[in-house]
Amino acid sequence: MSISLTATEAYKRLQLLFDDGVFTELDSLMSTSVICGYGTVNGVEAYAFSENINDGNGGIDAAHCKKTEKLYTLAAKTGRPVVGIYDSEGLSLTEPYEAMGAYGEVLKAAADLSGVVPQLALIAGTCVGTSALMAGLADVVVCTEYADYYITAPSAVSAKENAAAGTVDVLADSIETAVDSVRSVLSLLPENNLSPVPETLYDAPVSADYGTVAAIADEGSAVFLKEAYAPETVTTLATVGGKTVGLISLGSQAVTPAAAYKAEALVRLCDAYQIPIITLADTVGYEKGRETALLSAMTRLTSAYTAATTPKISLITAQSVGGAYIAFAGKSANADITLAWNTAVVSPLTTEAAVAFLFGKRLADGENRAALEEEYKTEHACAERAAECGQVDAVIAPEETRAQLIAVLELLSSKRETTLPRKHTVK
Repeated sequence: MSISLTATEAYKRLQLLFDDGVFTELDSLMSTSVICGYGTVNGVEAYAFSENINDGNGGIDAAHCKKTEKLYTLAAKTGRPVVGIYDSEGLSLTEPYEAMGAYGEVLKAAADLSGVVPQLALIAGTCVGTSALMAGLADVVVCTEYADYYITAPSAVSAKENAAAGTVDVLADSIETAVDSVRSVLSLLPENNLSPVPETLYDAPVSADYGTVAAIADEGSAVFLKEAYAPETVTTLATVGGKTVGLISLGSQAVTPAAAYKAEALVRLCDAYQIPIITLADTVGYEKGRETALLSAMTRLTSAYTAATTPKISLITAQSVGGAYIAFAGKSANADITLAWNTAVVSPLTTEAAVAFLFGKRLADGENRAALEEEYKTEHACAERAAECGQVDAVIAPEETRAQLIAVLELLSSKRETTLPRKHTVK
């Protein structure tokens, strides 16, 4: 369903977004169903447009597109973020062909700026058809739970279903909380892909659960993305020691296709803006029975990790097994620095499989399996053995986690890496 609006709702939403409700409107005399302007959001200069479903029959006409495209042109020239607040009935039927051509130009403008300046979409009401494609191009999609967001109309797909499918990054219960989420995300992102990552004052976390985002990120800084999608894996934008990072926590579970796609999305976002990536590479390996889907998802994720030139840090907490170690924690394919807890297990096989392979005769002779598994973990698959082989850079105590991560972030802050010339990776 769509929400009831007044003719000034678009203005009100922009006032909610911009600091102190102050912004400068662009092309204010053009009569369209969109309002465009610029101002500051948490002190960051930004552009924004806000649609109004009750103005001009709620449709997107050529003038609407021209006004929006001009905003993107200015954002490209000045290197400033763009926030789009979506709420329209789609393309106007009074000038369908003109509107289709003009909206194609807006889509191209948004695609051209992808990874150049941050783009955030706030879906406040109705966002269907080509508008849904436009919103989907954004780096982060925030959606109110009562919004309509789908590409084919009519549709019964709810905002909550979109969140569960991973097409919405943040689901909000009101326009106010949605705007707050947009403001929080913008404060964590640089103004453009050439600007430095923001640094802020911070408070240390209070959690003592050392291997969690809550114990690593500065208190109150975390914005969780795609929470309802593959919930066993946590992807977060936050600050650590006052510096923006992307945090990926695999949650001690087997890696699923959805978890891989979720992690890939954050890796690509962070790499576009040179935001360091911290991976909590605690996993028992890959999910069984999903081979074809997992192969595709992990191929994309591996490509994203290996191609990323931003600082990459991996921390093994409980265990990292087999191919999942190579993909998420391995120094050869992924991490610049790999840390491991002194209690961690690093192994090419699961403990059960390794014991069966290495100690098959001893098992056949009646030795206790649990005792053999403990022997394997402490003598053959311990973090110290991995460090001796150069596959782990430092073995740390769990309580040292945050301090060590802050130190490594500082070490890698001047990282410079170039890749072979190409237009883009194929996978």
